[in-house]
Amino acid sequence: MTSQHEPPATSNLFNQPPLYGGVNLFQTNPILEGGASGFPDAVRENLDQFGRFWGSFDARELARLANRHLPELERYDARGERSDQVSFHPAYHALMRHSIGAGLHASPWEGESAEQGVRNRARAMRLIMAAQTECGHLSAMTTTNASLASLRHSSSVVAEWAPQILSRTYDRAFRSLGEKRGATVSLAVAERQNGSDPRALLARAERRGDGLYAITGQKWFVSAPMSDAILMLVRLADGEVGCFLVPRHMPDGWVNAIRLERLKDKLGTRADAAAEIEFDGAFGYLIGEPGLGPAVMADTMTYLRLDCGAVAAGLMRGGFAEAVHHARHRANFGVPLIDRTLMQRVLADMALDVAGATALSLRLAEAFDMAGNQPAEAAYVRLMAPVVKYWTTKSAPALLAEAMECVGGNAFSESSTVARAYRDAPAFALWETPGNLLAQEMLRAMRRDDETLQLVLGTIREELGQGARAAVDVLSAAAAVALEDEGAARMLAEQLALTAAAAALRRDHPAAIADAFIETRLGRPWRSTYGMMDARYDCRALLDYLCPA
Repeated sequence: MTSQHEPPATSNLFNQPPLYGGVNLFQTNPILEGGASGFPDAVRENLDQFGRFWGSFDARELARLANRHLPELERYDARGERSDQVSFHPAYHALMRHSIGAGLHASPWEGESAEQGVRNRARAMRLIMAAQTECGHLSAMTTTNASLASLRHSSSVVAEWAPQILSRTYDRAFRSLGEKRGATVSLAVAERQNGSDPRALLARAERRGDGLYAITGQKWFVSAPMSDAILMLVRLADGEVGCFLVPRHMPDGWVNAIRLERLKDKLGTRADAAAEIEFDGAFGYLIGEPGLGPAVMADTMTYLRLDCGAVAAGLMRGGFAEAVHHARHRANFGVPLIDRTLMQRVLADMALDVAGATALSLRLAEAFDMAGNQPAEAAYVRLMAPVVKYWTTKSAPALLAEAMECVGGNAFSESSTVARAYRDAPAFALWETPGNLLAQEMLRAMRRDDETLQLVLGTIREELGQGARAAVDVLSAAAAVALEDEGAARMLAEQLALTAAAAALRRDHPAAIADAFIETRLGRPWRSTYGMMDARYDCRALLDYLCPA
C-alpha cells in the first residue's frame, strides 16, 4: 500500500523537468534587455509587460489550442450562398487580439509616441518574444505592417485604409472597411507556375475606370486569407506588371469576387490558414504607376525580410531556452545534465548562434529606424535585409533539431513546443523569397552602386573593433569573387551575416560573448554540428548569462 506522502509506483514525475513557462521573455533575455538599454522607460516597461504575457502559461495554452484546432474553410453559408470564409478557434483570435493590441501589426507607422526613433527595434523585440510562443498568427502581423510600405505609393488608397490598419483593435468581422474598427492585409505574389518570377504571372487586370481594375486569375499560396485586403502583383493589359490592393469587400458592402478554393495542409504555422485563391473579376486598386509593380512590392518585401529574421531568432531562442531548462532539471546517471561537459558545450555553442541571430536582427531593425537621415544605415538596410533573412532562417531548423535532441523523446511529441517550433521554422525561409533569390538580391544591391558595400563594410569595421581589418579584407575578397561568380553568392551571404552578427555583439554586449562568437564562427574552418567548443571557454558561465535560471 502506497503512503500518502509517496508518489504512486506509476508516477512519471521522477526526474522529469517541470513544464517550461511562467517566465518573462524580456527580463530573461540579456540580448533584448541590453539592446533596449537606451530606450525610454515607458517603452522598456511595455516590453516587460509584453514579455510577461508571452512567457506565461496562459499564452502557451492559447498557442497549443490554436495549433491543435486548425482553421476550416467554409465556402457556403446557411443559405447556400458562397461565403468563402475561414473559421478559427477562439484561441487564434485571442492571440491576434493580444498582438494587434500591442501594435505588432503596424506600430512603426503610427504617429508620435514614446517609441520615436526606436520603433522598428521595439517591434522586432516583440516579434522575437511572441515567436517563442506562437508564430503562425504572426503572418498577419508581418504582412499588414509590410503592406504599408507599398500602400504609401497611392495617396488615395493609404488615406482610406491607414486609419483602420493603424487601429490597435482586432476586428474579426467579415464586413466592409467602413464598418470595421481595425483591418489587416495579406500578401499574394506566387502563382502555381511562376514561383517568385513576376515575368511569368498569368493573373490579369483590366481597367474599369475610377481607379478600379477587374482582376482574373489565381494565387497559389496566400497566408492569412481572412485579412480585409490582399496586396498582389498582376499583369496589366499591355503586359506590364502592376501592384494592386484587392479588398474582400467593396465600399458599398458587397463581397468582392474572391474565391477560396482550398486551404493548404501545411507542415507548420498551422494555427494560421494559407489558401489557394481564385479571382473572378475581383475589383482592385492600382498602387503606384502601371508597370512598376515589382518595384512597389519591393518596399513590402524589404520589411518582410526584417520580420522573418526576427521571427527566426525568436524560434531559435525559444528552442534553446527549453533545452537549457530541461538540462537544468533532468539528471543523467545521477548528475544534472547541465553539469555534463558535453551538454554544456553543445548548449553554449547553440547559445552563440541564438545571441548572434538576435543581435543581428536588432541591428537590422536599428538600421530601419535610422535609414531616413543616415546614408550608411540606408545602405545597411539595402544590403543586409536579404542577408539577415538568409542566415537566420537557415540557422533556425538546425538549431531547433539540436534543441529537440537535447530534450529527448518528449520533444518529438506534438505536445512539445519544441516540436511545433521545428515544424514552423522552415516557413520563414520559404516565405516570399528563398535562399538563392536572397543571395541574388544581395548581389543586385552591390551592383546598383559602388557605395553600398563600402558603407556597410565601414559600419562593420567600426563596430567590430579589434581584428576588424582582417575580417573586412576577407569580406571584400569574397564580394569580389561573388560579383564575378554568382555561384559564390551564398558563401558571401553567410560570411557577411556572421561578421555583422559578431560586430553587433561586440558593440552592444559583453566581450566574452563576442570573442567566443568570433573565434568559433570566423576564426575556424567550416563546421556543421553543435558542440565544437573547447576547454578555453567557460561554457557554464556563458549559459548562465545568456539564459539565466
